[in-house]
Amino acid sequence: MSAVVSFGSQPVAIGRAGLSAPPIAYGAAALGNLYQALGEEDWPTIVPAAWAGGVRYFDVAPHYGLGLAERRLGEGLRDLPRDEIIVSTKVGRLLVPQDAGGRTDRENLFDVPADHRRVRDYSRDGVLRSIEQSLERLGLDRIDIALVHDPDDHERDALDGAFPALSELRDQGVIRSFGAGMNQSGMLSRFVRETDADVMMIAGRWTLLDQSAAADLLPAADERDVTVLAAAVFNSGILATDAPGQDSTFDYGPAGRSVVERAQAIARVAHRHGRTLPELAAQYPLTHPSVGVVVMGGASAEQVERNSGLVARHVGTEVWGELRERGLISHEVAPARQAVGREGHPVR
Repeated sequence: MSAVVSFGSQPVAIGRAGLSAPPIAYGAAALGNLYQALGEEDWPTIVPAAWAGGVRYFDVAPHYGLGLAERRLGEGLRDLPRDEIIVSTKVGRLLVPQDAGGRTDRENLFDVPADHRRVRDYSRDGVLRSIEQSLERLGLDRIDIALVHDPDDHERDALDGAFPALSELRDQGVIRSFGAGMNQSGMLSRFVRETDADVMMIAGRWTLLDQSAAADLLPAADERDVTVLAAAVFNSGILATDAPGQDSTFDYGPAGRSVVERAQAIARVAHRHGRTLPELAAQYPLTHPSVGVVVMGGASAEQVERNSGLVARHVGTEVWGELRERGLISHEVAPARQAVGREGHPVR
């Protein structure tokens, strides 16, 4: 049975394996020096800030900084109670050592030496190797959630290799749950229907500015009792500020005029109700009952503290109602469905 919860610190169930956490997660790409290198005095403050802000779910991937994000996340989590934390990482990109030759990984957006290369591998053996390597980098004895990472051009390989391997690892207790993480909702909805995965991470397709996941992934997840993890809820920047301008970015590129104007219109509605655009951006994905958490990043303790507070004040249905009346969102948020999560219980 579902239980009505607030968007604050109250845990909600994630998947069907007994995992639960508050509805805010930290996405650790910045720990891999995404866009810029973090100072040695700065990055160690990020995980403690997330923990202090109520975050109990941490998401990472080998792709982030060629393993650097996993190593740093593992260091940050070392002194925290493991049974109170959910850690997810990803499979599909194996890291193979190489001579950096003075090169960096900036072409992939990470400011780290190019001392490894990524090899796409969605086979059973590739998944097993990836999990083993991630456990070593993280310094953990188990991974809670494993996600098949961006298999856009490898759908058949993922279905034939990665998903059966993850199901096997779940049966063995090496992982607790599995699914996939992508920037598109169509393939994720097929994975929901064709595998026994119980979580799916969707980046950028269930936000205030892009609600396309409502056409396929969300109904499929609702039907199969799959938990959706909503990432990139700021659409790469435009929704992260209370006053988006013409220089805003949307989906990792310049935002067009119509997108900026729509974001500004949503911000005006937020202001009339005494709220901010980032608050609405963080909470809107949670209005669908299949969405368990929103995953937000942060490259400093201050950013993480700010993001973790965006769900503290509940956005009322009158705000969503006005946005819908004005044609700014398409999803109707009914009072009985807002802030609804599956029955929450402690992480164990």
